[in-house]
Amino acid sequence: MGNRLSKIYTKTGDDGTTGLGDGTRVAKDSARVAAYGTVDEANSAIGLLLASPLPAPQGEAIATLLTTIQHQLFDLGGELCIPGHAAIQESDVDALEKHLDAFNDPLPPLKDFILPGGGEAAARCHLARTIVRRAERETVTLARHDAVRPEAIRYLNRLSDLLFVIARVLARDSGHGEVLWKHERRK
Repeated sequence: MGNRLSKIYTKTGDDGTTGLGDGTRVAKDSARVAAYGTVDEANSAIGLLLASPLPAPQGEAIATLLTTIQHQLFDLGGELCIPGHAAIQESDVDALEKHLDAFNDPLPPLKDFILPGGGEAAARCHLARTIVRRAERETVTLARHDAVRPEAIRYLNRLSDLLFVIARVLARDSGHGEVLWKHERRK
């Protein structure tokens, strides 16, 4: 790591701009800043999930996986913050798919939509999932204007799917069960 921050505030952003990892300055509301900022928000939401008790029998494996994902999200934020930088690899996307399949295979097929809930850990996981989806949308928006590697978008897409499946696992393991959307209530 290059320069260490000894002073947290610099006052350089008081004009509404921020510095990217390559030193260029952009508006704080630019598509690039929105994309990596939302990746950071998703990482924080996963941290909040990790701060809650994760139910057995799969809680420990989920915690280990989510910690790895937090590191990868930090890498992805760096990739988005430094134009031209590559951090997320196709092997990272493949690993998410393998975990997704492993957690999803034992679950019963979905017949109804699931509402966010199912206990504290599952609800926090659903929140993280929706933030990852927003990060994906904002990264797609960025890709319309600037170069974004397709691995970054694929990673976010698979991660939101994985978090959905993990939320299902957590809801079941906690004993709360999944909260199903009751579409017939409107008839």
